[in-house]
Amino acid sequence: LVQKCGRYIRSKAGMDTFPQSWNTPGGGSSGGETFTEDEISRCDALLARAYDESGIVTAAFAKTFYLGTQVLPEPAMRAIWAVYVWCRRTDEIVDAPRPNAKDPDAEMLTDLSEWEIRTERLFDRGDVVDVLDLPLLDCKVKYPALPITPFSDMIRGMLMDIPGLGTERYDTWDELHLYCYRVAGTVGLMSMPVFGCAPGYTDEMAKEPALSLGVAFQITNILRDVGEDAAQRQRVYLPQRDMEKFGVTEQQLFDQKVDENYINLMKFEIARARMYYTRALRGVPMLKAESRLPVQLSLDAYGKILTKIEENGYDTLTTRAYVGKWEKMFGIPASWYRTQDISKILPLPEDWGKPSLDEYEKELQEIVEKQWNGQPN
Repeated sequence: LVQKCGRYIRSKAGMDTFPQSWNTPGGGSSGGETFTEDEISRCDALLARAYDESGIVTAAFAKTFYLGTQVLPEPAMRAIWAVYVWCRRTDEIVDAPRPNAKDPDAEMLTDLSEWEIRTERLFDRGDVVDVLDLPLLDCKVKYPALPITPFSDMIRGMLMDIPGLGTERYDTWDELHLYCYRVAGTVGLMSMPVFGCAPGYTDEMAKEPALSLGVAFQITNILRDVGEDAAQRQRVYLPQRDMEKFGVTEQQLFDQKVDENYINLMKFEIARARMYYTRALRGVPMLKAESRLPVQLSLDAYGKILTKIEENGYDTLTTRAYVGKWEKMFGIPASWYRTQDISKILPLPEDWGKPSLDEYEKELQEIVEKQWNGQPN
């Protein structure tokens, strides 16, 4: 039934969506196959169950992301779930335990290579293997501009995270930025065809803010999880040169020692993250009206993690910054207001005097200069 459902979904596609399928014997994305009313009903039911399962997975593993999808129109909401589930399945290939494998790393690389080929076949020919492939296929049919490049790039990002095979440490911000793009900025590019652009804007114009939002999210994750990554995984994502500038050592992270140097480093990295959130904010008005609130809501909810870090005294070594469900829910009206034109004239009190991009960049420079001069922040 999965294969029949795949063929039924492909039959709805235009000639440009899966060009390789039109070059096969029989012609057309479904090979000229016709479908009875009963088969169509069964396929629709299977696809609906697959979408429901995708929503369950998204809700379980990406609570803030899922909250943002809840204010989208249903077709877009389900499409974003399909994208997330693909990302989640990619992540699980890397993280899955392989206790019986003779060479776990080799087996994982083989699995990841096969997954990449499988993804390419879905995008090129509309091929599916299991039921959870169906929502992504349906998403590709409904949003034919959905590109494969960010999916391929995310797989490259997963490779960077493999102990012993990937990147163990990041020397500079530029190196870490590449990682942030691959594992998170790509999600922004995957989502753009679903969100759509407002009149007067193009995907090219909205691309940089979309990338910036993903990078901002990933920086936030890294800052929130410094202690957990060091203690449980022996991983350090903070750029080595940033740590050197502020006099923070890896051993200090492993020992969970928060001192003035570490606090100053966190202030610097938080300012950088907020600079990317500010860049992302420029993209909200570029989106279709119905897509602005979910993006603004996700941006606001995730950005609050940085505030929690500050409230915790910048201790991300022994304390995990957390934004509760109800706090996120209570923030929805403010996020909605920020998507309205009037907010540019009458901003919310908490938005008064928020730094601009230039001011954040200046703040970053000032923090570094104060550190070099030995001045307190």
